[in-house]
Amino acid sequence: MIASSSAVERFRHEALLYANEAEFLAGTVGFVRDGVRNGEPVLVVESLPRIHELRSALGGDADQVEFADMAEVGSNPARIIPAWQDFVDRYPTALRLRGIGEPIWPGRSADEVVECQRHEALLNTAFATGRAWWLLCPYDVHRLPAEVIAEAHRSHELVTSGDGVSSSSRFRSGTLSRLPLSAPFPEPQSVLGSYSFDRNSLAALRHELLDVIAGSGLSKSQGLKFALSVNEIATNSVQHGGGYGTARVWVEADTAVCEIRDDGFIDEPLADRRRPGAEASASRGYWLANQLCDLIQIRSGPAGTAVRLHKRLHGDEPRLRVMSP
Repeated sequence: MIASSSAVERFRHEALLYANEAEFLAGTVGFVRDGVRNGEPVLVVESLPRIHELRSALGGDADQVEFADMAEVGSNPARIIPAWQDFVDRYPTALRLRGIGEPIWPGRSADEVVECQRHEALLNTAFATGRAWWLLCPYDVHRLPAEVIAEAHRSHELVTSGDGVSSSSRFRSGTLSRLPLSAPFPEPQSVLGSYSFDRNSLAALRHELLDVIAGSGLSKSQGLKFALSVNEIATNSVQHGGGYGTARVWVEADTAVCEIRDDGFIDEPLADRRRPGAEASASRGYWLANQLCDLIQIRSGPAGTAVRLHKRLHGDEPRLRVMSP
């Protein structure tokens, strides 16, 4: 069912559709063992239960595999591509690499699912050139909505199921990564505060934000991180979005949200997914904000750009944890 590694001469992005544990293991164990046997570095980014299942099924081969908890790596979906890039960069002399990553699971919020789907599409852009490696993305067809599975067919060139592996007739790599950028945001039910800002009022915006979210449930340290991330995006608006912008803040469910709008236009689909370079001129706003926030959404078009920053009211920042051999 799984093609040999000799077929991987570029980035191969494949969805694995499974309905139960047996189908998950049938689609992943051989994939991992082939990589180990061929001397290919393998990283599995999965839920802890799936990691335990794979470790048990792999036996001694598990000692040759890196594992990481997707609930930590991908809590904010924008952090997943940099994690995969780090993996690829760690093995500069390897001819091929393999990965397993399952970013969408039951319980993800609707906003998180959209950003995960954008992530899956952006993988095709991020790794279109460069190293040859194979990424297998499992999808639980029994517990995920049909529209999520349909989207997987559009973001993956190949799809594996009980019938074997086949090319997806619905695959759209070039345009799909840009579509969510132009979809409008829904309006919030209520807003706690609205502000206009320019270069001279960024400090005032930070203080106003801290005041208005003081009673939202964010701890002091979380509030400071949230304000810092908002400052990064607002500074980006001042520098690249026309010199000014507007901000709105509200709370929905268990999350504080701040929306920044400006007159700029983002034409780089990976603007919020690339690790900034070491040079002083490198833009770090989106990168830093994604490290501090639980979710960032971007919508950009001819009428301007809107960025929504989400910070959960409870819980600490998730951290990358890799369980190495």
